[in-house]
Amino acid sequence: MSVTSVFPQLERLLPRISKPIQYVGGELGAVVKDWDAATVRWVLSYPDAYEVGLPNQGVQILYEVLNEQPDVLAERTYAVWPDLEALMRAEGVPQFTVDAHRPVHAFDLFGVSFATELGYTNLLTMLDLAGIPFDSRERDERHPIVVAGGHAAFNPEPIADFIDAAVLGDGEEAVLEITGIVREWKAEGSPGGRDELLLRLARTESVYVPRFYDVDYLPDGRIQRVVPNRADVPFRVHKRTTMDLDAWPYPKRPLVPLAETVHERYAVEIFRGCTRGCRFCQAGMITRPVRERSITTVGQMVQEGLEFSGFHEVGLLSLSSADHSEIGDMCSGLAQQYEGTNVSLSLPSTRVDAFNVTLAQELSRNGRRTGLTFAPEGGSERIRQVINKMVTEEDLIRTVVTAYSNGWRQVKLYFMCGLPTETDDDVLQIAKLAHEVIRAGRTATGSRDIRCTVSIGGFVPKPHTPFQWAAMAEPEVIDRRLKLLKDAINADRSLGKAIGYRYHDGEPSLVEGLLSRGDRRVGAVIRRVWEEGGRFDGWSEHFSFRRWVDAAAAELPAFGVDLAWFTTRDRDQNEVLPWDHLDSGLDKDWLWQDWQDALTGYEQDDCRWTPCFDCGVCPSQDTEIQIGPTGKKLLPLTPVGTGLRVPHA
Repeated sequence: MSVTSVFPQLERLLPRISKPIQYVGGELGAVVKDWDAATVRWVLSYPDAYEVGLPNQGVQILYEVLNEQPDVLAERTYAVWPDLEALMRAEGVPQFTVDAHRPVHAFDLFGVSFATELGYTNLLTMLDLAGIPFDSRERDERHPIVVAGGHAAFNPEPIADFIDAAVLGDGEEAVLEITGIVREWKAEGSPGGRDELLLRLARTESVYVPRFYDVDYLPDGRIQRVVPNRADVPFRVHKRTTMDLDAWPYPKRPLVPLAETVHERYAVEIFRGCTRGCRFCQAGMITRPVRERSITTVGQMVQEGLEFSGFHEVGLLSLSSADHSEIGDMCSGLAQQYEGTNVSLSLPSTRVDAFNVTLAQELSRNGRRTGLTFAPEGGSERIRQVINKMVTEEDLIRTVVTAYSNGWRQVKLYFMCGLPTETDDDVLQIAKLAHEVIRAGRTATGSRDIRCTVSIGGFVPKPHTPFQWAAMAEPEVIDRRLKLLKDAINADRSLGKAIGYRYHDGEPSLVEGLLSRGDRRVGAVIRRVWEEGGRFDGWSEHFSFRRWVDAAAAELPAFGVDLAWFTTRDRDQNEVLPWDHLDSGLDKDWLWQDWQDALTGYEQDDCRWTPCFDCGVCPSQDTEIQIGPTGKKLLPLTPVGTGLRVPHA
């Protein structure tokens, strides 16, 4: 049955809201396909506002991968701001896609990518506006299958009641496999209804269907076990790992936004995964092994992406971009290729000990210097050993001086507060580092016109990391240390006035910790927060700590636990964690040993360059590290400035 666009009803509302352009669609790169010609229909979302959701790389890749299939249709939907939400409720307008303004409830599958747990309340808003029951058990064949993905899907237990399925890991091949299962089920006449379709997905052993698992609890509130409640469902669900990134050169046709967004650039993921072993970093742990995209594929993607989109900035993305084995040739080749044009290069994620003069010169060859951010993470040498961030003060000073000497006048330094074993002195050392950065920069450049910004985030223990057992610091402790740090930075007025200071207080981090390591009982808290008006919790102007505290106090005592039980409590080695049945490939015993090593300050090497240290990923996932160098060059390429089209690499 054809589905009618809701745009006529929506259009009447647009003059009454802020930023109406974000809801109209029609971007360069957008795809609108014939509804009746499609066999399987997806709606994809990053559960945040358009300006944050549209640039999301994961959604853009899946959007393109799916729409390349001739009988598959994929559209996008984003969280609407409260002003439009109120009008949609008043006028009966359902949650819609921005591509063809079709109602979300009409699709077969609703894929939601969570990079952060603070998007959970926005999921509930979208479900409610779409007319999809919150409780997955109340849905039937009229409703789409709600599939969670992204990094937060590695512990989907807090939203287990709200989703039908979750995919751990890379999505490119997973969405095609899910599509094939849905296609076959529909071709057979949808036998067994929704339950049979979910069962077929669960049997893949790489799609987690929470309703097929029961959770038993001990009298003290801990989990006793998580077990399948059906004989044909696997005990453990495994993550997906896409190997050979050269075979997946997406996005080829990036979406070009109509409204202002947080990132406006052509982004190329130059490699996936990280083995640096930072103990706080969930992204580095769950995306192993390292898989590099070849220099020739990167060159071709940049050429075609810029030609299609007209973007003026190229972001070379990864968890630590300067670690690519061919990053030097890549940057010099691209810089030469686009010399004399308005195209600039950026490495949004650069390790202190991987940045050098050559990179600095190539990134600034066109005279445009995008921002440089370095992340020492910890202020003292001791705390950096605890978190396995093997960066010395000398490394940091040398790197920042390199940047200042090559024309940068502003750098950003990122640290965390509330790390395991942290003391006041560890945090105060951040001020000392920042002062040394300004002194060294002034000495190297002979100029006082340099600045650095110190940005502080609250530490949140994440599943599938060595710190998954760690207690969080109380918000009051973090806020007191942040005040001490501010005073220490400003104690020397000559240096302090050159240092910007930005921080997130401890309250949002505590809520993120509840959602990060929570189990199914936390779902009741999320629902109450939403009912009390919780929306856009990742935005400081919308976040209410009191609302979360009150909701936790109202819902959790019935289960014999409270907010502190989930956040500021240490876990022991034998405790069953809510995500233990979800296999990231990492051996739990290895993670525990790394947690013990953290407490003694023992540093773990990067297995890209040293023998395997048995984290478990490669054998359990039947994968391996894929790194170069390939021996190939991005060059020779015809510079764009000559007016000749660059041949494909």
